[in-house]
Amino acid sequence: MPELPEVETTRRGLLPHVVGARIQHTLVRRFDLREEIPATFARQIQGGEITDITRRSKYLLMHISRHKKTPIVLLIHLGMSGSMRLEKPGFALKKHDHVVWELSSNQHMVFHDPRRFGVITLLSPLEITTHPLLAHLGPEPFSDGFNVAYLQRALARRTVAIKPTLMDAKIVVGVGNIYASESLFLSGIHPDTPACALTRKQLAALMNAVRTTLQAAIDSGGSTLRDYVQSSGNTGYFQHSFTVYDRASEPCVTCHTPIVHKVHAGRATYWCEICQPRHL
Repeated sequence: MPELPEVETTRRGLLPHVVGARIQHTLVRRFDLREEIPATFARQIQGGEITDITRRSKYLLMHISRHKKTPIVLLIHLGMSGSMRLEKPGFALKKHDHVVWELSSNQHMVFHDPRRFGVITLLSPLEITTHPLLAHLGPEPFSDGFNVAYLQRALARRTVAIKPTLMDAKIVVGVGNIYASESLFLSGIHPDTPACALTRKQLAALMNAVRTTLQAAIDSGGSTLRDYVQSSGNTGYFQHSFTVYDRASEPCVTCHTPIVHKVHAGRATYWCEICQPRHL
């Protein structure tokens, strides 16, 4: 599933090419994504100008101004297998290209989603903090609100293991399965450690590890394991830098002990028993 680094990479790739462009035509080839695309979708954004693209968690938010109408926000979630790419006129449509926007910049913006688990909908600017898909989200990992004091409060009564807790978007957004395992390795924390048992020193290490891991993934264009591609169509490269994820039985990059793997809270988890000791 595209996580924060992949969505942020997509945002940065689209930004210089589509901001300032007007939406001349919208082709919806499949309305039946995870949530039905509104029937009036194309009409509501026709002629609108894309003024900015922001991101909240794993959601892209395209801000659109409309002549003599209130602005509107196009919300896009890439689902399990989705991507956004840019194409020149005359490009060949792919089987799972479900929505195509023709822009005044002589570009076509394409939403591609083989599993159709993505979301495309419209909301008002005022709904960015109140919409049901966004209202419950925790702080962004690079924001001032994600700090040690906040983590102490948020985890104080959490007896669940830190690995699934770290993936809870109500605690912090964007730390998906890959990046949780990588962050816990970098901070030296065993994935089974109860969240409430982490010391202030460990919380500081974890906060810094999350930021370092996500930034490295963004700098590498995200991780491509299956379907994800950048807006240019290129794959991400962070998968070549994994320290523990998907490296079961391979030697630890630090101590050379074989990496351990198990299904943890329904998700694959990887760690080093030496570098991430279990404290009982």
